[in-house]
Amino acid sequence: MPTDSTTRLHSSFRDPAGFLFHANGTLYRQINLAGQAVYDQLMASGLYQQLVDKGWIIAHEEVDGPVQDKANCYRIIRPQPVPFISYPYELSFGQLKTAALHTLDIQLAALERGMILKDASAYNIQFFQGRPVFIDTLSFDAYKEGQIWEGYRQFCQHFLAPLCLMARRDIRLNLLSRVHIDGIPLDLASKLLPRTTWLKPGILMHLHLHARAQLRYAGSEESATAGKRVARPLSKLGLIGIISSLRGLIKSLKWCPAGTEWADYYQATNYTDAAFAAKSRYIQQFLEDIQPAQVWDLGANTGHFSRLAAERGIPTVAFDIDPAAVEINYRQVCAEKETNILPLVMDLTNPSTALGWAGMERESLIERGPADCVMALALIHHLAIANNVPLEQTAEFFARVSRNLIIEFVPKSDSQVRRLLSSRKDIFPDYHEAGFEQAFAHRFEICKSHQVDGSKRTLYWLKLRQEV
Repeated sequence: MPTDSTTRLHSSFRDPAGFLFHANGTLYRQINLAGQAVYDQLMASGLYQQLVDKGWIIAHEEVDGPVQDKANCYRIIRPQPVPFISYPYELSFGQLKTAALHTLDIQLAALERGMILKDASAYNIQFFQGRPVFIDTLSFDAYKEGQIWEGYRQFCQHFLAPLCLMARRDIRLNLLSRVHIDGIPLDLASKLLPRTTWLKPGILMHLHLHARAQLRYAGSEESATAGKRVARPLSKLGLIGIISSLRGLIKSLKWCPAGTEWADYYQATNYTDAAFAAKSRYIQQFLEDIQPAQVWDLGANTGHFSRLAAERGIPTVAFDIDPAAVEINYRQVCAEKETNILPLVMDLTNPSTALGWAGMERESLIERGPADCVMALALIHHLAIANNVPLEQTAEFFARVSRNLIIEFVPKSDSQVRRLLSSRKDIFPDYHEAGFEQAFAHRFEICKSHQVDGSKRTLYWLKLRQEV
């Protein structure tokens, strides 16, 4: 096998069976000698091919190289690339629920083939072509009769705890996963959940009593197995029963995305039908000119304009701060079987940062860019006026995440801006079209602009200036 210049992923270091690395812009996974037996069993058992045929796991091909750690190398595989890596704290309720069910379904399929998932990390599920897909080929192990599921605690912390908190307390509590990146502690979730959840048998067993068991054995020699006592001793039938119980509980959790300001935004917009159509037409023209390989729509709401890119076959990530808008967007993706749009929850005034070990285990939003094209529609006034972000700093941010920028300037004469200013002092003397163009001119050049027919707004296509 030839050796090449390689870079190991900062997030891939915990499993002695192997790791991910980049070489010349391509992602590879090295299977170490320590993972040889289990990898061979996965491939020989038919489980891998079954999951690939169902679209449940990311496909890969075995290749000759490059090699990152020659002394420990057994195989090199090249996984099918996923256009955008997301994290659990960026998912909507429906996405996290779907990811949880997907993990359990893979577990049941593995048991039928004499294997088991050795962990249950929510980071192992990505959304690819509109569907959840499992990305960690080395998360499997050989099943031995009577063994417990070592990933049970992790599943409850990564999936069950946030879903229960979102459904039973407040949808925003999924953001706790951003603080607790190995899952929300069960004792914390138990304290935050309503008392009525103690009357729900599934939540009682898998969360409340599970949390008590963890606390009871904390610091003792038995602490590592405290969360597994419900599964000891276990036959395969008993293990399937535990997994089926979890599956039924997850499936029963529901949340209705209704009644928020932004989920109903398109119904309350001040655009006329003609202006709305003109805006769509100009965006389509810009996309035709740019021909981007990927689009990020920042402030996408329920994804109407995101779909102008997605329908052209462009992988499109649709970010919005409102969990209800993102949930509605995701439900449309599922209903229409859309394959090119990924809705995610993101607060642009406090976007996902680099987290985890050494501050590098999970990438920030900026590190996952830049995108060929970013759309920022009906967004600039929320950043500049509602959040006091100077136009120059806004331009700097967009320069870090985009090569091309389709941005809508909304002037003070617009009713949406007047509404923002109605309850606060106007301290924004530079917030006007000339001030906007001047602030962005340091980083971008104006390729095209159009005033949107029937409105006072202007759409721009800006291109990032090449550094000399």
